[in-house]
Amino acid sequence: MKVSELMTAPAVCVPPHVSLVEVSRRMAEYAVGSVLVVEDGTLLGIVTDRDLAVRGMGGGLGTEARVEAVMSPRVATIEAADDLQMAYRSFRRTGVRRLPVLDAGRVVGMLTIDDLFLEVFRRLADLLGPVAWSVLQEPPGPSETVSPPEPRLRGPRPPGR
Repeated sequence: MKVSELMTAPAVCVPPHVSLVEVSRRMAEYAVGSVLVVEDGTLLGIVTDRDLAVRGMGGGLGTEARVEAVMSPRVATIEAADDLQMAYRSFRRTGVRRLPVLDAGRVVGMLTIDDLFLEVFRRLADLLGPVAWSVLQEPPGPSETVSPPEPRLRGPRPPGR
């Protein structure tokens, strides 16, 4: 499977001159934890909700400060045509939770570690679905029936047990 099949597209992007308050609004509007800083299709950096809190508010910047003041300019990226195994390796190697996806140097989407988790869960559901269905359709045989366990009592045992 290719990165392009699992990524979210388009990525939420802002130009470098946008205010921190506008970035916060975009994150809330799109329910994302990061925004890419892009100019003329070229990735300049990434800003996360943590960057806003630590570098922005924690650094004493006002809400009208520009996003380029808090963005991380060095960004680990991945290509849209790369195999998902490359994404797994990139996440492991870099320790990041988000990878901007590029195609010929242009931003085309975002791949998050959550996207990979969801794909793993989908695959497990695909594998377990037939097993669960067969269990639901076949009543248990005599040797498969299990008596419910006796309830555990707290404290001393009553006499006669």
